Amino acid sequence: MPADAQPGRELPRGLGISTPGARRFWKTWSTAPQTSAWAETDWSELELTTKLVDGLYLGDLKLAGEIRQRVAKWGATVEDRARLRMTIDQPSEAEPAAVSETPDELNMDEELYRLLNGS
Repeated sequence: MPADAQPGRELPRGLGISTPGARRFWKTWSTAPQTSAWAETDWSELELTTKLVDGLYLGDLKLAGEIRQRVAKWGATVEDRARLRMTIDQPSEAEPAAVSETPDELNMDEELYRLLNGS
């Protein structure tokens, strides 16, 4: 599977996502290399999971375990991908990975820190 980001999909407005963290989650997953093989059912699961992530960022920490179980099925971590026997080709040295952060993304770590520390 190529490491190049996929074109992704726009976050459906009808989901009513209100937090920058959930918008970043959608952007990250909708453009992940795994999505090149996704069927409509997978995209539906991403929508549901993004709603859960929105709830997490709104303060419902009980959702964390469910979110982790869902993203593990998509190969979220190196360990998950090894268990799934999934590989992602790394870009060649001539193709540096693009990194761009929107203002919402810049504040996500701060937002998550506040949420997890009850601030």
